[in-house]
Amino acid sequence: MTKHRLKLQEEALLRLVYLIRDKRVLLDEDLAQLYAVETKHLNRAVSRNAERFPDDFMFQLSKEEYANCRGADAGHGGRRYNPYAFTEQGVAMLSSVLNSKQAVAVNIQIMRTFVRLRKTQETDLLLARRVQEIERRLDYGEQSQRKQARSISVILRVIKQMRDASLESENEKEPIGFQID
Repeated sequence: MTKHRLKLQEEALLRLVYLIRDKRVLLDEDLAQLYAVETKHLNRAVSRNAERFPDDFMFQLSKEEYANCRGADAGHGGRRYNPYAFTEQGVAMLSSVLNSKQAVAVNIQIMRTFVRLRKTQETDLLLARRVQEIERRLDYGEQSQRKQARSISVILRVIKQMRDASLESENEKEPIGFQID
């Protein structure tokens, strides 16, 4: 599989991950589609192996939670029960329950997506801490803040000039490849 195709699959997977009850989850219907099985077959396999899916691996959504996930068009589409949500550990367990090449391949991609989400969250937390630290350092009184605001303005102006100069030099480069006059 090409890197580009993997990236597209990862982006598609990211859109299927929801934050429900402070946990990142995938819904049974989305997983069934990814595994190329019917939702009822996926849920039957899970119910036959219920001991493998404790509450922190899988839980059933309330009507409100499901409506929040799917928005206004949250009709159950003929479902008789609310969908199940699988955490990262629950998704990992699914590959052993479904036991198909498709399930293993899909689970590998899902695990990579969850890892990417964790890394992004860690980066966001680190960035937030650094911003707070900078804000704390900048909080020295009104007069000092004006000086710092002017300094920041100068820095931003220089960065913009550097970016503009870089764009201009990019436009001035000779095109690559065979040229017809």
